[in-house]
Amino acid sequence: MRVPDQLSFQQAQGPFGQGGDDPEITLIDFDAIIAMIRRQWLIMAAMVVVFAGLGFAYVSTTVPQFTAYTSLIMDRGNSGVMSDMSENQSRVTVDDEATILSQLEIIKSDSVADLVIDKLNLTQNEAFMGASGFSIGKLLGPLNVARWFRSEEEVAEDNRTIARTILQGNMAVARSGQSYVINLGYTSASAQLSSQIANTYASTYLLDKFNARFESTRRASEWLELRLTELKQQVMDSDLAVQKFRRDNGLISAKDGLLVNEQQLSEINSSLIVAQADTARAQAKYNRIQTIVNERRSDALVTDALVNSISANLRDKYLTASRKEAEISQKFGENHVQAIRLRGEMEQYEQQMFGELGRIAESYQSELDVARAKQKSLEENVASLTSVSAMAGETQVQLRELERSADSYKNLYQTFLARYQEAMQQQSFPVTEARVITEATPPLKPSKPNKPMLMVLFAFFGLMVGASIGGFREFRDRFFRTGDQVRDQLGLEYLGLAPLITDVRAPANSSEPARPGVIRPLNNAYRYCVDHPLSQFAETLRSAKIAADLSFSGQGAKVIGVVSALPGEGKTTVSANLAGLLAMQGARTLLLDADLRNPGATRALGQHAERGILETLTNNEPLDQTLMFDPQTRLAFLPAVVRRRVPHSSDLLASPVMGRIMETLRRNFDYIIVDLPPLGAVVDARAIGPMLDSIVMVVKWGETSPAVVRNTLFSDAELHAKCVGVILNKVDMEKMKLYGQHGSNEYYHSQFSSYYHEK
Repeated sequence: MRVPDQLSFQQAQGPFGQGGDDPEITLIDFDAIIAMIRRQWLIMAAMVVVFAGLGFAYVSTTVPQFTAYTSLIMDRGNSGVMSDMSENQSRVTVDDEATILSQLEIIKSDSVADLVIDKLNLTQNEAFMGASGFSIGKLLGPLNVARWFRSEEEVAEDNRTIARTILQGNMAVARSGQSYVINLGYTSASAQLSSQIANTYASTYLLDKFNARFESTRRASEWLELRLTELKQQVMDSDLAVQKFRRDNGLISAKDGLLVNEQQLSEINSSLIVAQADTARAQAKYNRIQTIVNERRSDALVTDALVNSISANLRDKYLTASRKEAEISQKFGENHVQAIRLRGEMEQYEQQMFGELGRIAESYQSELDVARAKQKSLEENVASLTSVSAMAGETQVQLRELERSADSYKNLYQTFLARYQEAMQQQSFPVTEARVITEATPPLKPSKPNKPMLMVLFAFFGLMVGASIGGFREFRDRFFRTGDQVRDQLGLEYLGLAPLITDVRAPANSSEPARPGVIRPLNNAYRYCVDHPLSQFAETLRSAKIAADLSFSGQGAKVIGVVSALPGEGKTTVSANLAGLLAMQGARTLLLDADLRNPGATRALGQHAERGILETLTNNEPLDQTLMFDPQTRLAFLPAVVRRRVPHSSDLLASPVMGRIMETLRRNFDYIIVDLPPLGAVVDARAIGPMLDSIVMVVKWGETSPAVVRNTLFSDAELHAKCVGVILNKVDMEKMKLYGQHGSNEYYHSQFSSYYHEK
């Protein structure tokens, strides 16, 4: 039912309204958010209404603004009439992201703005110049003495600066997505003026772009023309230097850029190679036939022998004789007369064949000698020409350097001439890559203010402000509101709530004189439970009684202390009603006013008392002479009649005399309800704490901070150990409904209320 010590309490406590280690706690408590909205909706609604009113006033007084739009496209198709070379050299590459961004900056530049101002004469347009709005400078303009001494040129420049600022401030230029389209819009109070300026801006930009291109081309043409004149002279000088060098050094050119001696050397080299091949072929033929003759190989042949008729005839005869000789030798033997005769013929034919081959070898020898003589002559010519070329080597190096320089000048001259022709073509075809695809028209409705959207934004902003104020109030609302907060913050049992008693009236016999020894309540709040035994207040006090009974294990009367942390929390009302309820149920009950410094119970029930607990403590007066009784419930009341300040009240309450008094009261009553002083104000409650069996803590709903209760109650371990629970007092039942979360007792209070009867 309660945390037994300070350590367990610290382990149990967590954030306000939450358990420290509750596994069901989530990061976002939607029930708490909804409950907060229910509690703070009036603040939020009020802020929404206030800001909606401000928004309505704003949109009602704001001058409507009209925005006209025109669209440009960076189109390379317009350059189709240009040549490919011109495109490669001068066209804008619209695919480049940086190029598009550069065009946006050009449109927003001061130069284009000045052209628009001059074209429309905006400095003299009162409607346009008045678009700068209210300013202190305008109001004090006629009083500006320095303006009287300024020249017309300075005033005109100031007006131009103002016009440029207005024009650029109301101009919006943006690229349409990732396309080549540029949207250009202008906003002003006049729809006609907006469309006029937007269209003028587009046309002025195109004209400025065209002029810039034309001027750039013109400057390039002029520079190229001057450069071409210089290059032409340089080409002529370099060619003249080459020809003069050739003449001075005898370097006569042949075809293909070669010198004469170089061409001759090349031709003779070619002839020498052919001659060397002929010599080698003649040598091979001669060696072949000479080998056949020397080795007497009758079966070997040469090409010239085959085409020679004499050699061919002799070879046929030789072969015929050889065939017949072989047949006769096979049939009749090698010594046959015919075989011997045929072999003799064969020798004659062979002699004749080799003789013919000798004559062919002599012709081969003649061919070889001719080839060798020709080769030797060519070799001598090559050697002669080579020596001439070697002597002209250094001179040719200088010649080649002069020729390279001349070629460079020629190529450069041709390049610049082509560029010059391209530049002239561009001047002949003045086109740009940009064109207007949508012209601006006067808008039919204003672009701003967007009244519905502004009203929604103002209302939303008001809602946010209201939510912020509500959140701040919730943050500052660090007070006890529900039973769950009592358990989580204090670790104590929640006994219930006591509703705020609004119908406070004097008793019916208040006009009658007070009788000695008889309790006379100041108003009906102190006997509310007696008059309404079935009320929720009474049910809460019954819960306190049960908690006290369960915590008491001894014999005799139960001494129950009713205490609060701060004054004004209603502990006296709770004490009086708890005692009255117990007495009405038949228990012998005594209500003791132990607040010797501020006896609230005595003022509430026995203002007419003449003696009380102080007289008993200090003068040993008998208790039966100081007790007061309620004729209806037989409730006994021991007042505290304080006629002067008691500086040692805590000593009196902790004295042995007080202990004996409590023992006497325990023997004569079943319940002793002690109305204790606040814990945070004085130490009297701690002084009498050992004489108490249990303590009921009274906390004012919505006004007492949990930190105060913790600091006061937990500073005394004995009081904390005897505390059986907490009663939330003076609860506003209508507001309390707003703090109930799903699953809590407060959430189901409307269902519980059928068990309570307040009348």
